[in-house]
Amino acid sequence: MNIYIGNLPYSVTDGDLRDKFSEFGQVHSANIIIDKFSGRSKGFGFVDMPNESEARTAIDAMNNKDFKGRTIKVNEARPREQRPPRREQY
Repeated sequence: MNIYIGNLPYSVTDGDLRDKFSEFGQVHSANIIIDKFSGRSKGFGFVDMPNESEARTAIDAMNNKDFKGRTIKVNEARPREQRPPRREQY
């Protein structure tokens, strides 16, 4: 299951997310989303856990909890919405 984690402190790393969520079970991957222009965290990320029951336990345990000074939002990630193509700017 792919899990969305929002409202993360900008200082959190992929390793921090992996460590925290591995308390609930096996973590396949953990990724903080980085702004391509500034190189800084966008304040959200994703954790992929192969076992659905462990993932649900992690979601229930971590949602609306303090993580490094901020109350994070944790839920099952939704598929990315299709957006119309961007218009070229000249």
